[in-house]
Formats: sequence, structure tokens, C-alpha cells
Amino acid sequence: MSSRRPGDPSSGDRERTRTVSVGDGRQLAYAEYGDPDGTPVLFFHGTPGSRLLGGLFEHAARRHGICLLSLDRPGYGRSSPWPGRTLSDTGTFVTAVLDDAGMSDARVVGFSGGGAYALAFAATHGDRVSEIDVISGATPPSFRSSTPAVQRLLGAIGQRTPRALGGLFRLQAWLAGWAPPSVVVSQYTTADGRAEVSEKEAELVAHDFVEAFAKHRTGAVTESRLFTAEWDVSIAEIEHRVRLWHGERDTNVPIDAARRLHDRLPNSRLTVLEGADHLTALLRSRTRVCEV
Repeated sequence: MSSRRPGDPSSGDRERTRTVSVGDGRQLAYAEYGDPDGTPVLFFHGTPGSRLLGGLFEHAARRHGICLLSLDRPGYGRSSPWPGRTLSDTGTFVTAVLDDAGMSDARVVGFSGGGAYALAFAATHGDRVSEIDVISGATPPSFRSSTPAVQRLLGAIGQRTPRALGGLFRLQAWLAGWAPPSVVVSQYTTADGRAEVSEKEAELVAHDFVEAFAKHRTGAVTESRLFTAEWDVSIAEIEHRVRLWHGERDTNVPIDAARRLHDRLPNSRLTVLEGADHLTALLRSRTRVCEV
């Protein structure tokens, strides 16, 4: 039985986390990883997730001179809820982080559901983005041949009874706080892929899941509903270089959807990671993402 406690970040996390005001009394939290004086990179966690997932980049970012800012999107971790937000609102909270950190622009990296926000920020605030990396990235619904059953169910509940979905996430977070980390990791990996995830990485991924629901459930409820609809930003207008990294065996976001996303982006390159799934694509690509 794990001795972890839900929503109990380490003292090291408390020291690296900052909060910034994003208007109307809302607060947004972000954490810094890697080299404090390095090249600025913004990291968008998955759905659900938190700023803690940026810890997977700590060593690679420090080694390659990257200052990685990993933020809690509204309604996750320590960030205030914003239930009515859409992808087009991304710039409102992201520019607040960049301004607080004293950065005029940054590379952006998005994992899973965070990929949509990386692209949305580039589409709406291109002058504050230099390059984009999307790892195991979510795509608009029209790009998918099919949607995994769990995602369809969560989206339907979020549309019809959002309070019930919030209760479900609360229960999941409580269970994840006591179950072995492998229980959380199994949501993002295949049976073969789990062998690639170290014990320390599994602990971090599990902690990230629990922290996502530490104070609120609205972030995940909002995004479960949001990702059932077409995006309200135009990715066809993104002129930046976009590097897509996707696992050949990703069952959370099948590779055919990633290929359609690649086709719609004007200046993109798709790297298919042989034998990788949703999470192992992130683990395999993080060093290469930090190298450039």
C-alpha cells in the first residue's frame, strides 16, 4: 500500500511553485524546472494533470539549458476554476505566466490534452511563441476515426451531469492517492509500455494525477466537455515550426488522428515513435525536445 497522501506536494515543489493573478480574482500556479537562466519553454500538462508533470523534464532541461515553466491550467492543482473557458482563452492565463516570469516569448510543449493548448496559444498569440512541440497530442474530434470508449463516456457525463463527473474524478483521485502508482500509469500505457516506466517516473505520474484534483475537479470536467467539440481556434493559420511526436501504439490518441493533424498544419514534422504508447512517447521524446 502506498504511503502517499492526496494533494501533499513535497517541500521542493512548494519552493518552486509561484502564483500569478489572471483577473477577476483568479489565481494561476506554475512551477519552474531545469536551468533558471536557460532558454524559456512553456509546458502544458495532459488531461487531467498538473504542473508536477513538468518534473519529468527536470534533468534533461537542466542538461540542455532549458528553463521550463509548467503551469496548472484553470481548475487544476492550485489554479482557480474557470468553468466557461475555451481554447481561445488560452492566452489570457499563459501571457500572465510569461509576464510574471519576465519572458517576452517561449517555445511551447504540450503533452496529450495539453497539445491543444500549445497550438491554441500559437494560433492566438503567435508573437509570443518561437516553436512548438506536441507530444501524444489531442486532436479535434473530426480528425479521429474513433474516440476511445472511456473518453466518450467522460465527455457525455460532462455534457449532461457535470457534477456527477466531478464526483467521479474526486473518487478516482482518492483511490489513486492510495493505490500503487502502476494503477495510474496503466491509464496511459500498454502492458508492454509499463516496463519502460521507472519506479520514480511512475511515482511522479501518479502524484501528478492526484495533484490535478487537489482542490478542484472543474479543470477535468471542463476539458472532458470541451474536447468533445471542434476547436474554436484555427490551427491552419499557425506558421511556426511544429514538431509532432507520437507513439505508434498510442491507444489514448490513435496515430491516424496525429497524421491528420500533421496534414493540417502548414509547417509540421511528424516523428512516429515505434512501439511507443501515450506515456512512453513522452518519456522517449523529452530529451530530444530539450536539445533544440
